[in-house]
Amino acid sequence: MHNNSTTRPLATPPLSSTPRFKQLSRTPFVSDAVAKHYDSHCLIDSRFRRAARLLQILWMRDQNIPNAAVEERGAHLGSYLRADAAESGQNFISPQVHLLALRELLLREEDAAIDEDRLITNTLSSMPLVFNVFGPLALDKNLAAAVFRQLLPDFVHSVERIAFEHSPGRRDDRYLSDRSAFDIAAHVVSPGGEAGIVYAEVKYSEDMTGPAARWRERYDQALKEVRLYKDPDSPILRSTPVEQLVREHALAQLSVDHGITPRAMFICIAPRLNRRANAAFRVYANELLPVPDDDLTRVRFQHFTLETLIDAIDVAGAPEMADQLWRRYCDFQRVYDAALAVIAPKAPCSEPPNPTTAAPTADAHSKTRPRKAGSRTRRTQPDGQAGVFDPAEASHG
Repeated sequence: MHNNSTTRPLATPPLSSTPRFKQLSRTPFVSDAVAKHYDSHCLIDSRFRRAARLLQILWMRDQNIPNAAVEERGAHLGSYLRADAAESGQNFISPQVHLLALRELLLREEDAAIDEDRLITNTLSSMPLVFNVFGPLALDKNLAAAVFRQLLPDFVHSVERIAFEHSPGRRDDRYLSDRSAFDIAAHVVSPGGEAGIVYAEVKYSEDMTGPAARWRERYDQALKEVRLYKDPDSPILRSTPVEQLVREHALAQLSVDHGITPRAMFICIAPRLNRRANAAFRVYANELLPVPDDDLTRVRFQHFTLETLIDAIDVAGAPEMADQLWRRYCDFQRVYDAALAVIAPKAPCSEPPNPTTAAPTADAHSKTRPRKAGSRTRRTQPDGQAGVFDPAEASHG
């Protein structure tokens, strides 16, 4: 989606010395009893996904968004929007982002894998998260430039446009001969004035356990062609938690090799508390060859936490947007409070957890420190259904 703004990007603001958001050091444990109490009990949820699902339900209650009934989905799970709420765009951060998502849905690339149900109905999915985080940046190039310059100061000076669910060569034999694609492709201009693309993959509640793509002979060939890996035949590159990262990084490198762009960067983003996603990023990074500083044709890989991205949005001059995103996706203090309200209803839930477990964790890729969580309101409802199994959320959230 092109931005109508033609003004020069604003200077990147200096980082604040006073942190505003602060994350817990580990995911609050949500027991079966607590999950059932809040209509968030799903049998396949990991610890993080269970907490993230409860956070989405609390956010929906804050916004007075009704959830889907048994008749709509065959089972009751409070993190799904009721059909009328979904169709009116309540899964998105603003009406403008909702409209952007609908336009991208209509003008999506040929054979693009956009699941409309996940996009507009599932609060836990990473698909609406991508639009909620990057949609406002696609609509405001100045804001996009200020955010990307904090994350990738040596690679980005300005942002020209952001494409969603993009592939430089879907089902093209020169690439991977499949449907592999990126969540976003940000077309940028480097500090040196050269065009480039930042390709990004965003995870939210995914536990990196699959399902994995069917491994093709073309992948074996591509891993050798791109010259990114210490050992292109390594079984780690073919493992379920890592293979998607392999495909997308190879696709990014092939886009440079085939002249789509002179330079590219591949980045991955996940919440700090999604330890499985972040572990997969670290394992993958360890499989990569070092890139010489003077080789601009190699596509580098970096990973960031969602908290770091929200912090960059805040410092870039959009604090209200940062607050909205934090409350929706990262305020796990609320999950802690909500769980405590059920298991110890007389306890003063406004008190923070023990300082030894509430201390922020270090983020090696963050340019800023974590910030203090926002407001904490708690609501409860009668006990919900027992366990719900939703295979659509097994790996995609």
